[in-house]
Amino acid sequence: MSVLEKARPRTEQPAAREPRVTDEHGRRVRVWELVLRYTLLLAVLALTVGPFLWQLSTSLKGPTEDIFSSPPKFLPGHPTLHNYARVADTIPVWDYALNSLKVAAANVVTNCVGSALAGYALARLRYRGRRVATLVFILAMLVPVEGIIIAQFTTMRELGLNNTLVGVVLPGCIGAMNVLLMRNAFLNLPYEIEEAAYVDGANVWQRFLRIALPSVRGTVAVVAIFAFMGAWDDFLWPLIVLSDPSRFTLTIGLNYLHGTFANDERLVAAGTVIAVAPLIALFACLQRYFFRGVGEGAVKG
Repeated sequence: MSVLEKARPRTEQPAAREPRVTDEHGRRVRVWELVLRYTLLLAVLALTVGPFLWQLSTSLKGPTEDIFSSPPKFLPGHPTLHNYARVADTIPVWDYALNSLKVAAANVVTNCVGSALAGYALARLRYRGRRVATLVFILAMLVPVEGIIIAQFTTMRELGLNNTLVGVVLPGCIGAMNVLLMRNAFLNLPYEIEEAAYVDGANVWQRFLRIALPSVRGTVAVVAIFAFMGAWDDFLWPLIVLSDPSRFTLTIGLNYLHGTFANDERLVAAGTVIAVAPLIALFACLQRYFFRGVGEGAVKG
């Protein structure tokens, strides 16, 4: 080896760095912590999604398959859609679904409009008693539905709205939780934006419709999802206020499957899937707005 080769420093190859898993703050996550997190996530997923997948599997099983076998068979041997056709032949499921869609759509419109107006008034307007009004909405969330359902029924009877879809919609047309969600979203908007619009001559309605409301579209989507799910899944209040079978919502109509065909779990499972499918489709379409939520109220550059 020459003198120049001895004097020349050797360039060592950089060692390959092991991939590191970090959290949102850049801190390294240990392997056992990662395994524990995924184990808990899988357990929660099994508890939440597992029953629905089992109902879906049961609804696709034919009459010759044993759904009570031990150990249970999750996948159907011969999938069939015959159970869904039997549901439509047993009860007018599509008429019930249309009634539920009417109630849910009206509930979404009234909650989005009413909650946006009330939330804007609580967050941006200055008047005496604003804090008291906010406290009233908070206290309204603490009252259980069962405690006021008799008063609601009496009110609907005095108004002549018993046995009508309007009577189903009216008590839940504006939810206290939705009002507080909209209030928090409007509170995240800087006052400087509306002050500039006020200087330019914009009135309250123009500031609300053109500045504030477009900035909280994510929260409006969250309110729409909550309102639709609450109206679509409601069972107790429609059961009390409705007596005409032609006006039944889907949740009440599916109850006939439990009473008349209590031993045919395939039919009940098919009706359950029909009731849950619109909720899954709605959430799939609006999930990006749902997770964005109240953060939509921030200023965009």
